[in-house]
Amino acid sequence: MTPQTRIAELRLQLDRHNYKYYVENAPEISDFEFDTMMRELIDLEREYPQYADPNSPSVRVGSDLTSEFRSVRHRFPMLSLGNTYSLDELHEFIDRIEKEVGQAELVCELKFDGTAISLTYEHGELVLAATRGDGVEGDDVTANVRTIRSVPLRLQGKGWPELFEIRGEVLMPYASFDRLNAEREAAGEPLLANPRNAAAGTLKQQASSVVARRGLDCTLYQLAGDNLPFTNHWESLQQARTWGFKVSDAMRICRTRAEVDDFINHWDTARRELPFPTDGVVIKVNDFALRRQLGFTAKAPKWAVAYKFKAEQALTRLVSIDFQVGRTGAVTPVANLEPVLLAGTTVRRATLHNAEQMALLDIRPGDMVYVEKGGEIIPKITGVEHSERPADSRPFAYITECPVCHTPLVRYEGEAKHYCPNAGGCRPQILGRIIHFIRRKAMDIEGLGEETVELLYDHALVRNVADLYDLRAEQLAPLPRLGERSAENIIGSIRRSTEVPFARVLFALGIRFVGETTAKYLAGHFGSLDAVMNASREELVEADEVGDRIADAIREYFADEENRRIIDRLREAGVQLEAKARTLASNRLAGKSFVISGRFLNHSRDELKELIELHGGRNLAAVSANTDYLVAGEKMGPAKLKKAEKLGIRIISEEDFDAMLAEAEAPEAEPAETSAAEAGATAGPKAVDGTPGTEATPDSRAGRATDGSATASEEPAPDSRARQGELF
Repeated sequence: MTPQTRIAELRLQLDRHNYKYYVENAPEISDFEFDTMMRELIDLEREYPQYADPNSPSVRVGSDLTSEFRSVRHRFPMLSLGNTYSLDELHEFIDRIEKEVGQAELVCELKFDGTAISLTYEHGELVLAATRGDGVEGDDVTANVRTIRSVPLRLQGKGWPELFEIRGEVLMPYASFDRLNAEREAAGEPLLANPRNAAAGTLKQQASSVVARRGLDCTLYQLAGDNLPFTNHWESLQQARTWGFKVSDAMRICRTRAEVDDFINHWDTARRELPFPTDGVVIKVNDFALRRQLGFTAKAPKWAVAYKFKAEQALTRLVSIDFQVGRTGAVTPVANLEPVLLAGTTVRRATLHNAEQMALLDIRPGDMVYVEKGGEIIPKITGVEHSERPADSRPFAYITECPVCHTPLVRYEGEAKHYCPNAGGCRPQILGRIIHFIRRKAMDIEGLGEETVELLYDHALVRNVADLYDLRAEQLAPLPRLGERSAENIIGSIRRSTEVPFARVLFALGIRFVGETTAKYLAGHFGSLDAVMNASREELVEADEVGDRIADAIREYFADEENRRIIDRLREAGVQLEAKARTLASNRLAGKSFVISGRFLNHSRDELKELIELHGGRNLAAVSANTDYLVAGEKMGPAKLKKAEKLGIRIISEEDFDAMLAEAEAPEAEPAETSAAEAGATAGPKAVDGTPGTEATPDSRAGRATDGSATASEEPAPDSRARQGELF
C-alpha cells in the first residue's frame, strides 16, 4: 500500500469513528485504537507533506500558531429572531400566521445558549466557518471550528448541494465548562462566568490548539443556499443529519397551539437535565412556501419567534459580602453565596449594586436569599426569605472606608454609589485606569490583557499609563507567560498607539463622565488637549454634550498635578494630543443631531456615528429636546424610545438613515429630478437583506414606521427569497 493510499484510508476511518463517537454517541473502537490511528496519520502527513489536506482529521488537534481573524461577508445575512417571554404573545404570533396563511405546521426546537456560527460547504467539504458578527459580516474562525469534533469536515451520504451554508450554535457543554473552570481555579486565574461566554471566547482564541482542548460542541439548525432541494424545514434537517451534521433530537412538528404549549412546558423542566445550556424554544413555520408568503421585516423573519424561558430562581445562603473598587473609585458590594446550581452553572457570587439597594432588601450575612440570572447571564439577588432569618441577625452596616487602601469613602450628591477618593494610591483604581487606557476603543494596545497589566504592576514596571511608553522588550521577556516574541509584539503595539487620534486619547485618559461621544465633541470643539486643560468651566459647557457635572470632572482631573505630569510624559512619547483637520464628505446632515440606539444589520453603531460626523451631523449620547433623529435598531433602549416619543422626536430606521445619505450622494446635476428612492433603485436591485434579486428601493428595504410597525413595503415579492433557501 502506498503512503498516499494509507493516508486516504486512515482519514476515511478516522472521520467515520469521529462521527460515531461525537454525533451518534455510539463508539465502535477504544480511545487507544483511535489515538493509535491518529498518530499514524500525523506521522505520515509529516513525512509526506505533498498530501496535505486542510480537512484532514489531524487538524482536530489544532495548532499553536496564532492567527488574526479576517472579516468575511455572509452570502445570506444572519438575521436574528424576535423574542417573547409570554405565552399570550406567542399565541398572538400563531394567530397572526393563521390569519395570513391559514393553519400551518410549526416546528418547535430548543434555543441553544451558545454562539451562532455559519458553516459553508463546497463540493462536500468545509471551506468556511464564520461568526454572526453584525449579521452582514463576521469573523473567519475556520481553523478553530475544524477542531470541533461534531463538525463534519467532509460530508457523508449523498444529495447535498454543491455549495450551501448551514447555521447553528457552538456550545460549551457543562462538563467542559466545569473542567475548564477547575483548571483556571487551580492556576489562580479568574473563573469564566457562564458556558455561553466561554464558548464565544474560546471560538476567538488565536491558537486553535487551545480551542481543541476546551471541548466545544456544535448543533446545526438551519440551511441556506441557492435552490435547496427541499419543500420544508423538517425535511431539510432530517436530510442534513444523513450528511453527518449533528442535528438536535429535541424537535417536534406541532399542528395546534396546545401542542406548542406542551413542548414548551416539557422543556422548561427537562432542559435542566440536558448536558448543555438552553434558554428557550424557537417556533418556526415548517413550509418554505408559506415562509416566503409571510416574508421578513427589516431585521427578522415573520415566520419564526423565540420564546425565552423565565429566569430560573434559586434559594441559597448569603455567606459574606465583599467590596470591589473600580477605576473611578466606585465601590460595588458583591455577595458571596453558598454554591447553588442556577440555569446550568454553579453560582457563588452575585452583585448587590449599592448601599441603597442593600438597605431596600434589608439584606444581611447569614440570610437565605433568592438568586436569579438577569437575562440568564448575570446573577443577582432579588429577595430575602425572612422566615429563615436567624433570631440574632443584626442589620448590615455599610463600610465607611476603602477595602483596599482604607481611605474614608465619600458619596457625591446625586450618586447611589460610594467612592474611594484616593485615585493615585489605590491599587484597583490604578490598574483599572491602565486597563481602560489600553482597550480597543481607546489606545488599542494589543497583548496587554488584565493579567499582564497586573503582572507589570506587581513587578513595579508600570504605575500609570505614561509608564507604558518607557517599557522595553528586555524588561518584559523574562516575566511569566510572556517571552521574547510576546514582549516584542507588546512593545510594537505600544509604539503604534502613538498614532491613535486625539479624540480616542482623550477618552483613554479615563476622565470621570467623559465617554467616547463626549471625548469626540471635546476634541472637535477645542482641537487640542492643551485647550481642554486650560478651559474655564464656562468654556467647557459650551461644547456639545458637556454639562456642569462633566465640566467639573474635567477641571478636577486637570487640577491634579500628577495627571498633568502624566500628560507631559505622553506628549514626550509622541501620543496625539491635537485633532487633525477632517474633510467632510458632505454637509447633508449639517445642523442635525442624532442618537443611535440598538443593533443594526448593515452598520455597527460606531460606523453610523462616523457617517453622521462625515456628513456634518452631530452625535448625542442621550435623547433630549436638542435631538432631531433617533436611529432605532434592534433591541434599542426602551427608555430612549419612550423619551423620543414623548418629545415628538422623529424615529428612523437604519435604512431611512441610509436613504438620507443616498440623497446626499446623488448627482448634483439633477437634484430636482432624482428622489432618494429612485437613486437607490437605479443603483441596482437589492433584496431586504441586501442580496441581489428583489426590486426594492432604499425605503422598501427599510420600511419601518416610526411606531415600530412594519409597512407594506417590507413585504418581498412572493418568490423573492426562493433562491436563498430559508435563513435567519
